[in-house]
Amino acid sequence: MIKFFLMVNKQGQTRLSKYYEHVDINKRTLLETEVIKSCLSRSNEQCSFIEYKDFKLIYRQYAALFIVVGVNDTENEMAIYEFIHNFVEVLDEYFSRVEPIDELPKMCSARQPQEACCFPDDSFRGAVSTPVC
Repeated sequence: MIKFFLMVNKQGQTRLSKYYEHVDINKRTLLETEVIKSCLSRSNEQCSFIEYKDFKLIYRQYAALFIVVGVNDTENEMAIYEFIHNFVEVLDEYFSRVEPIDELPKMCSARQPQEACCFPDDSFRGAVSTPVC
């Protein structure tokens, strides 16, 4: 099960965050800081799966953007890794290019494809009208 979803730039600034389990707002900042440090400090040759506390981190880098997904221990890492890739493909179609995502004036519009990928039901049918992942 997905616990959280983060989009982070190379400077470590969170550009999009979505939590699927309740995490206190004060703990979110600390969690994001530690997770971002863990991912940004790794080299390209290292594995994109990290055991972190009581869950796993799966991340991928696209240009200056890191996408990090926190999942429970029973989740399939490769399925989440592919999910991240599919999500980036959706963003690429939705915004024409993924690279300038740090400059988007309305980051909330990136939530529509993200929600459609995670929960393709009637409650999130806005920009994406059919399940895409």
